[in-house]
Amino acid sequence: MKEIIWHGRGGQGAFTAARLLGEAWSLRENTFVLAFPSFGPERRGAPIRAFTKLDVKPIGNRSEITKADYSIFLDDTLFTPQAFNELKPDGNILLNTKKSVADKRVITIDGDSIAEKYLRLPITNTILLGALAAVSGLISLDALTDAVRQTMPPRLHEKNIAAITAAYEEAET
Repeated sequence: MKEIIWHGRGGQGAFTAARLLGEAWSLRENTFVLAFPSFGPERRGAPIRAFTKLDVKPIGNRSEITKADYSIFLDDTLFTPQAFNELKPDGNILLNTKKSVADKRVITIDGDSIAEKYLRLPITNTILLGALAAVSGLISLDALTDAVRQTMPPRLHEKNIAAITAAYEEAET
């Protein structure tokens, strides 16, 4: 099973990204997915987490992920050294930031710039999803495009697909 933790703030779309990843995964035959958020009565801007579990057999464990293959930060203000504690031994962190990080387990992408260019909003969820597809090989760009078309409102399709593609291409290099 592949396990992904999404870190964001309320309103940034962490749970939407978790669900889109699950939708893209489930487009293949004989796949199973579980995507769920972890938040309480917090308001917009409060830290939240979301989780995606991907497998080729039924997923019985419905608990929060404690050790992830990928830990994704939509907002670099949420990233702390404790983030490494939630990684599996071969896990990676995908971090939206303009800064560089010396640790080889951290993959950085300037999602804010891509969001400004394509979405005109500071929402980086689909951008980090595109970057995850490129660095992980878990899902294809085509599957993400199909997932966007199947789950998002039509008015959001083209700009999110453009943002995902730009992030995929940037992360691929």
